[in-house]
Amino acid sequence: MTDVAAASIAYQNALKVIKSVEPRIADAITAELTDQRGSLKLIASENYASPAVLLTMGNWLSDKYAEGTIGHRFYAGCQNVDTVESVAAEHARELFGAEYAYAQPHSGIDANLVAFWSILAHRIEGPELASAGVKNMNDLDEDAWETLRKKFGEQRMLGMSLDAGGHLTHGFRPNISGKMFHQRSYGTDPETQLLDYDAVAAAAREFKPLILIAGYSAYPRRVDFARMREIADEVGATLMVDMAHFAGLVAGKVFTGDEDPIPHAHVVTTTTHKSLRGPRGGLVLATEEYAPSVDRGCPMVLGGPLSNMMAAKAVALAEARTQEFRTYAQAVADNAKTLADGFLKRGTNLVTGGTDNHIVLLDVSKYGLTGRQAESALLEAGIVTNRNSVPSDPNGAWYTSGVRLGTPALTSRGFGADDFDRVAELIVDVLTNTTPGLTAKGVPGKAKHVLADGVSDRVHAASAEMLEANPLYPGLEL
Repeated sequence: MTDVAAASIAYQNALKVIKSVEPRIADAITAELTDQRGSLKLIASENYASPAVLLTMGNWLSDKYAEGTIGHRFYAGCQNVDTVESVAAEHARELFGAEYAYAQPHSGIDANLVAFWSILAHRIEGPELASAGVKNMNDLDEDAWETLRKKFGEQRMLGMSLDAGGHLTHGFRPNISGKMFHQRSYGTDPETQLLDYDAVAAAAREFKPLILIAGYSAYPRRVDFARMREIADEVGATLMVDMAHFAGLVAGKVFTGDEDPIPHAHVVTTTTHKSLRGPRGGLVLATEEYAPSVDRGCPMVLGGPLSNMMAAKAVALAEARTQEFRTYAQAVADNAKTLADGFLKRGTNLVTGGTDNHIVLLDVSKYGLTGRQAESALLEAGIVTNRNSVPSDPNGAWYTSGVRLGTPALTSRGFGADDFDRVAELIVDVLTNTTPGLTAKGVPGKAKHVLADGVSDRVHAASAEMLEANPLYPGLEL
């Protein structure tokens, strides 16, 4: 339980010190809290970390270099960093039931890069090197390395397409993952917009990937990870799951059995913010088989770990091991269902027709809007969202036809079923009263919008009532 009075004093004193050096930064920090307190934050990848987590990030652990691993650092004096990383990894293993946890990645993409290279190294160091009588890649000469570099370039990845809800690190061509691997995507059923596991299996049999990636950033349904493991095993692929978005629902035991990726995947990556409600950072979880390769994340991919962030991860993971967090995680899923139902009864089109996780994905084309126009109109009314592609999106990844919503942040504030139904009502009010703006040539465009007079004030006033009833960091005074 946070000591609000102590937290208030800590922040007041910290801001006083910052202001003495660069007042513009202190003002921006204060303004950010004011903005977040006064808006309906529905970005699915954002949340509100506890004061304990936030305070853990600002300390002298950030001054320490600690390349290497626990007990095997390239710098002296790392005993306290060893403690921090050990505690973070311990909480991660116990929370998720994983055999191995690596707490060093700075972000989700770093975690995925560690996973990709670890899988490549594990595969090649295993059967490939053993047959050649080589124990590890450190023993290879330059000719052998050249052969391996060519082999790395031949590897294949099969991941969810961006417009179906996948992430850019799952093989999207402009991303490094799309350059490291020969990549192919699987989508969703054109009619239901749901994952078609038979189609995924057929694609895997034809393409024969080294890595089959499951997980998503904008797919509003759960995944059968047992089925994905069957597909991976059939074609000899490594199953990697990116659970960055739904890690909190796994930690909170909302996703169990075949919907929990940990018992089924070889390697699992995640961020520690989003639904997990921790600091911005990443984790890699793996079976013992992959642990030695993952443990070389530094220097293979990463530089020195951010020790202060690992400390904050440890605090957040400790919080996630409580019954209070499990109750929260279930509320996140329940609130998403309520939000989806609120849209459906008001005639809004939802991708897949609903949700059973924390994401609600609107198709705003029926309102004559692009996702960018809808996002901008909602922001004008004090509702913070982000535009997102929908399956086979005619507007592409920049303008899009969708708006992605998530319930983790407002659930952290205490919003319940009635609140989320009201949120749906307010969003529909904005969308139905928004029209496309005109381009310089006087024709409707894809970027600008026009919100009818009075709508912004009306929605702001209604939002203010809910926000006041569910304050952010109640009692915390700056």
